[in-house]
Amino acid sequence: MSPTDVYDELRPWTFTIAYRMLGSVSEAEDVTQETFLRMHQSTLRGEAISSPRAYAATLATRLAIDQLRSARARRERYVGEWLPEPLVTDPTPAEQAETADSLSLAFLVLLENLSAQQRAAFLLREVFDYPYPQVAEIVGADVDGARHLVARAREKIRARRPRYHTTRQQRDELARRFFAAAQQGDLPALEQLLAHDVAMHGDGGGKVPALPRPVRGRTRVARVLAAWLPRLPDLGVRLRPASVNGQPGVTAYDPQDQLVGVIGLDIANGRVRAIHSIANPDKLRHLGPVGDPTTVVRAARDRSKGQP
Repeated sequence: MSPTDVYDELRPWTFTIAYRMLGSVSEAEDVTQETFLRMHQSTLRGEAISSPRAYAATLATRLAIDQLRSARARRERYVGEWLPEPLVTDPTPAEQAETADSLSLAFLVLLENLSAQQRAAFLLREVFDYPYPQVAEIVGADVDGARHLVARAREKIRARRPRYHTTRQQRDELARRFFAAAQQGDLPALEQLLAHDVAMHGDGGGKVPALPRPVRGRTRVARVLAAWLPRLPDLGVRLRPASVNGQPGVTAYDPQDQLVGVIGLDIANGRVRAIHSIANPDKLRHLGPVGDPTTVVRAARDRSKGQP
């Protein structure tokens, strides 16, 4: 198999590992590129790579551990709440079954509570089903140490990790009803669709308006949604249904058809458990041309005042 064939075959797999580790498309792309650069350099040195897939997974995980440790310091200085960069895709049914749990925005946010080494060990074991000896080798621990890392990680997130008991069709239908009620400002309908402990998160990165902190509770979240989403048509913003990290959501576009936001829903047991709204333009550029929400608001104000 040629180097190009190896790259084409393993790139999606390597990106999958790096993205779950980092929650960032741009950083995962960097790790993926560096992984294959190092593999190529190893080949040029005459090193034998018996399993390119295992070699790539090991390199990508170790690089992602280093990247995550340095990223944590930057995220501590982040303005507002930090959320992962969204993936907007239309997965196949097989991919949907896998991504619904381990790729959701809610799950990636939970992983932020783990150390870099715990995160790597947990993902390798619980998501990618690696045996403990291989987990230990990749993360630089003995087998008992790897088991301890996974156990600690599992303990930290078990109580907060939702289990999905709805089909894709049920989730899509619930999302349709949710966004319809939100855009109509229908508070009773919204409250019926929200879990009691629902949380709404926003990420503007200090560059565009966003929630300064999470809003929690069915009544408070419903009121925020009913006050916010019905205004979008007046701003010229259109919502389009989308699959956001394997879960139902929408993408928001300005009058110039530029992306200004992504909203992903976390649905479990027939209710919306979390809402993640990402408007930081730096986290949307991988999805296409990005607009400026502040310009949209300013234009709407000018129109209301009768200005051209």
